[in-house]
Order: sequence, then C-alpha cells, then structure tokens
Amino acid sequence: MSKAKRLLDILLFVSAKKKFTAQEVADEFNISIRTVHRYILDLSDMGLPIYAEQGRNGGYTVLTSRLLPPILFTEDEVVSIFFAFQSLHYYRDLPFNTEIKSASHKLYSSLQEEAKRKVDKLQSYIAFWNPKRAIETPLLKAVLEAAIENKNLHIQYESKSGTTTKYIHPIGVYAHDGLWYMPAFDITKQKVLLFRVDRIFSILEREENKEEFLNLEEWFGNPYEIKQPIRLHVLLSREGVRQCKSEPNLEDLVVIKEDGTGFIDSIIDKGELNFISPLFYRLGVHAQIVAPKELINILRQQAKDILSMYQEND
Repeated sequence: MSKAKRLLDILLFVSAKKKFTAQEVADEFNISIRTVHRYILDLSDMGLPIYAEQGRNGGYTVLTSRLLPPILFTEDEVVSIFFAFQSLHYYRDLPFNTEIKSASHKLYSSLQEEAKRKVDKLQSYIAFWNPKRAIETPLLKAVLEAAIENKNLHIQYESKSGTTTKYIHPIGVYAHDGLWYMPAFDITKQKVLLFRVDRIFSILEREENKEEFLNLEEWFGNPYEIKQPIRLHVLLSREGVRQCKSEPNLEDLVVIKEDGTGFIDSIIDKGELNFISPLFYRLGVHAQIVAPKELINILRQQAKDILSMYQEND
C-alpha cells in the first residue's frame, strides 16, 4: 500500500476517534509503534491539529476542527456535484451562496484539464431554469437556521394588508418558480401558514423552543389539514388539462378522459379558494367551474372589476 493511501486511512481513523493511542493505530493497521509516530508527525505537518498528551495514560487528541479531512472523488463524482450546483444557478439568493461558490471554485481548481472541459460542457448544455427574480431574500439563511435550531421567531411581514408582526415557528424553506417559501406554525392562530421569505421585512426576536413541531418533509407529506371541506368540480379542455397538470397543487386531482379533455372533482379546504382562483381566471374558457358557487362568484367579481376598468365613458 502506498504511503499516501496509508496516511489517508490513518487520517480518517483518527479524525473519527478524536482520542487515540499509538498502540490503537498500530493494531488497526498492523504497523509498528515507530511507524505510527512517524505518520502522526506527517499528519501534523499537513495541518491536522493533533495534541500529544504525555504520561502513563497519554496518547493523542485531534483538536476540534470544522475542516473536513481530504475526500477522494472520482471524475464522474465531481462532475455530478457540478451537475447539482447547476440546478441552483438561476436562484438569486441561496442559504449558503458564498459557501457554494467557494466549494465550486475549490473543486474546479483541483480538476485535471480533461475533467474541466467536461464540466465546462456540462454547464453549457444543461440548465435547471427558473425565472430570474430581481427580488432579494436577505433573511433566507436566518429563517432556515431558525427552523433547524427549533427556534420561534417574531417577524415583521409584508402582506396585502400592510406590515404586520407575526409570532411563528418556521418548519423549513423551499424554492418554487424562482421564489422561496416558508411554511411556519403561526403560534397566535395555532395553524400552519405559508409565507414568502422575501416578504419578511425583519426578524425582531428569536426564542428558544422546547416543543416538537413537524418538519418540512412531514409537511410535504400532508401540507394542510382540511378544516372546511368543500367540493371542487371543474370541467377542463385539453389546454385546461395541460395547464392544471403543470400546477403542483392540482396535478394529482386532474382526471383525463380518452379525448384528452378532463375534469377535477375533489374535496379541498375552503381557505384555498382565493389561492386557486387566479389560475382558473387565467384559464378562461378552458376551465368551467361547476362547484363551488363561492369560486364562481370570485371569478365573476374579478371579471366585473376588469371590465369596469376598461369600459368607455359614454
């Protein structure tokens, strides 16, 4: 076995143990105590922070470090990492934007020329496109860290009614259509609400929390509880089917008939009506609402408001 490979194996071994003796390393790798001490000196010269403890019960301690030990990647593994980075390229803000750029630069600099050409081609021929938003999301990393650390937040939030103060527990963040969203448990209203992260004006206070809340993965499995069940029945043209199948909240509800037209006939929460009405208004004649009456009234009012705005004054 080459010395470089042996050094790497010992590096991984001692980094995992944190505290160890030369005898433990000798037994693990079937080498002499003298060879162990020589390898430890080599690792120390390479920058691994190792502290030697003298005495009868002495040994070595790897000092706490946030630096990871060297990791060996194959060329295809590195290309796959750049493939993942490419999926984030069109987002203006990311929770770890600086770190992603730094990691990408380090990986690219370490590649052989042939691998660099492969990565360059990858970035020129494939993209995970999202609309390039000009909206800044400066508090994205802060709310994500609050969710991970199980913190409650007092935030100032910009909504249709103006700037309001919210007392929430964030359960995660996710990106959709170039924007970042945060499902959070509203402690005042005692229910989960969905917030746009870019509309969080400021974080006023962070609080420790001992209660258990669901996380983002669990919320995706059951995004909302139907408290006010109401029937949604919509007849769809071929174009209506195509567009509704492109909407994450509706695609599973669409039933397609043999001629390509379709329909939606399902139970939803009444609170979703204002959220889905813009989609059905945009679909126009390609989506005919049969029920509920409340949704029909919302669309009628929207049509009247626009019509009155463009009516000529006689």
